[in-house]
Amino acid sequence: MTNPADPRPSTPPPGRTPGNWLLRLALGLFALGLLAIVAIFLTPIFTDGKPGLWLYLGAIALTPLGFVLALTFALLSGRRAR
Repeated sequence: MTNPADPRPSTPPPGRTPGNWLLRLALGLFALGLLAIVAIFLTPIFTDGKPGLWLYLGAIALTPLGFVLALTFALLSGRRAR
């Protein structure tokens, strides 16, 4: 039963679901990983040197981590069977 005098809404406002932070984190990490991959290919074009190790590590770690977090968000936010 809801209390009409309670000022707090029973549902979160539209567009502000509790799990949105996980999706934003996943998309950010995935985007950083993709930027690292692009930088790996562009570094030899614009400079005469090789890409740094940190670019390879960023591409290897951030892209799959962002993908896994996005899958986790999708599974957690999906509708549950009744």
